[in-house]
Amino acid sequence: MAATATAPKTRQPHGPVTEPDFLRVTRGLRSWLLTLDHKRIGMMYLCGILISLIIGGAFALVVRTELWAPGKQLVAGDTYNNFFTLHGAVMVFLVIIPGIPAALGNIIMPIQLGAPDVAFPRLNLASFYLWVVGALLLVLTIPFGSLDTGWTLYTPYSLETKTPVLIAVSGVFVLGFSSIFTGLNFLVTIHKFRPQGMGWFQLPLNVWAIYATAIMQVLATPVLGITVLLLAVERFAHIGIFDPTLGGDPVLFQHFFWFYSHPAVYIMIIPGMGVISELISTFARKPIFGYRFVAYSSVSLALLSFIVWGHHMFVSGQSRLANMVFSALTFTVGIPSAIKVFNWVATLYKGDIRLKTPMIYALGFLLLFTIGGLTGLFLGILSVDVHLHDTYFVVAHFHYVMMGSTLVAFLGALHYWYPKFTGKMYPEGLGQICGLGVFFGFNLTFLPQFVMGSRGMPRRYWDYDPQYQIFHQLSTIGAYVLGISIFISVIYLFWSFKYGRPAPRNPWGGSSLEWQAPTPPTLYNFEKPPVLHELYNYDDLVEVAPDDWERMTPIEDEPERADAIARKTGTAADHTRGASETEKKLAAVHAKAEEVRSEQKIDETSHGRPVDPSKVEQDIKDASKVAGAGELMPMATKPDGIVEKAAEESKPGSVTQGWDVPDVEGDKEKK
Repeated sequence: MAATATAPKTRQPHGPVTEPDFLRVTRGLRSWLLTLDHKRIGMMYLCGILISLIIGGAFALVVRTELWAPGKQLVAGDTYNNFFTLHGAVMVFLVIIPGIPAALGNIIMPIQLGAPDVAFPRLNLASFYLWVVGALLLVLTIPFGSLDTGWTLYTPYSLETKTPVLIAVSGVFVLGFSSIFTGLNFLVTIHKFRPQGMGWFQLPLNVWAIYATAIMQVLATPVLGITVLLLAVERFAHIGIFDPTLGGDPVLFQHFFWFYSHPAVYIMIIPGMGVISELISTFARKPIFGYRFVAYSSVSLALLSFIVWGHHMFVSGQSRLANMVFSALTFTVGIPSAIKVFNWVATLYKGDIRLKTPMIYALGFLLLFTIGGLTGLFLGILSVDVHLHDTYFVVAHFHYVMMGSTLVAFLGALHYWYPKFTGKMYPEGLGQICGLGVFFGFNLTFLPQFVMGSRGMPRRYWDYDPQYQIFHQLSTIGAYVLGISIFISVIYLFWSFKYGRPAPRNPWGGSSLEWQAPTPPTLYNFEKPPVLHELYNYDDLVEVAPDDWERMTPIEDEPERADAIARKTGTAADHTRGASETEKKLAAVHAKAEEVRSEQKIDETSHGRPVDPSKVEQDIKDASKVAGAGELMPMATKPDGIVEKAAEESKPGSVTQGWDVPDVEGDKEKK
């Protein structure tokens, strides 16, 4: 039987043994800026996205503060337009779209596949720097007068305004290439970097979601690039594409824009759905209900998203037939979404639910996404949408789907995988408080907007009728609760990176491959090939200490780790990974031989005579036949007579069979 490698005695309990982790393998700013490691690139994405989140959130608080009462409070009408435009552009293009795929997907997805990196590391780094360039171009619009068109850049106003539209569309164009390259990289990685034995239906649902998202990124984002390029050409050269005074059609811009932007809605939400599948399964301690249906629903959402863009344009003047077709197609999108919600709730049913911080965000997602989806049904009905179009009802629905779902899922995923890629734990109590603050603050912000929207309050207005004041004030209070909760979350996550307590290898009891990696992982993620287990199987995961889970497999690769776990749990460790039944029987014989030898205190170095290897090998063969193991490979040398005695005691029914157990167990056996 092959010998098992022994870990060094200086081994750290949860970190890598043979090499430094990826945070310490090289040092210095240059090593980060030029890194090809997917985890470092993902962390740079994450830092940029969190900074963008704070900036976009600050713009939103300025907007909500201005709307506390009718008339001017902080800024004039033109400046108000600048703030809500920048809020939308920053949050959509710099936070929500790249949040889960580019940041957390980069960090975690290759580890979930058991892969050392993504397929194209240099392309991955180029994607990040394209994101940085696009972000800088969007921010650069501020000193040049800021953008005031809204994040949708609708024509013909975007052709006429004096604000820096060309700088903004240049930023969006560059960000589009970043998204395309990231999606292409992930598609190839998922196809080619899966380990042997991991088929499509052994993929974690988070990987399925990233795969569906990558399809949309590759197919839909080029349309956005072409659209903003045509807008720039029209604004610069006046060739009559969208300008009605030159024979162009401004509604054509809306068709182009929403052909991308409706798939973009699912580029934002589907990764969040994948994350929620992981969180609910882990913290309910149950396999995900209807795994294949959830996986297929991600792909079907991605495909359906390409044929429903017209529901954004029911009042744009398109034909009645087109309106009816798009309305009917809109309701079909609800089917895969409902499948996901049903399966998540079914997974929770009779689960052993653990209300940790990530689970609080996951449960909040379920409620917020359900509200967002159900209110979308009203907007899909032609007669109702005519009344609700361009009101605060649309604003509330959009935010429930985009922020209440995607951003909440992003925060849940960040808290879930934060210990794995940083090696540090955040303050759990503060995390739970902020999670509840995000949930209640969000609902207080946007539930009143449904009411005032149904009563006719138009969106994007700087001033309003006094009858809506109470709703705006409730919304503003909720916005501050939400903003403070998110800000505190960002602060304690940065603080924990330096001062948090060390994280265990598997603090949540997750079953996917990333929890087999050291904490933090090495440069190439694993020190040895990960072992594939049944997906979402929690039967052999045991909490050996608070927030420290270990897989109690009958086979264990690392003897010292297995013995440590056995001491914690009071169970015997088994180091016979990959052994046949015959080999296991021989191992039992030899283990008993060691026990007998120890009891008789035999010291081979002072026994007085040399040991004959051929005699020992014959003793082993004889003992194995007595134990019923058949022909077995030779093992280490044993003194005469010990192996035969051990084999006899190892027979079924023997009083001394197996390992010694504590007196309490012995008493139980006697009773």
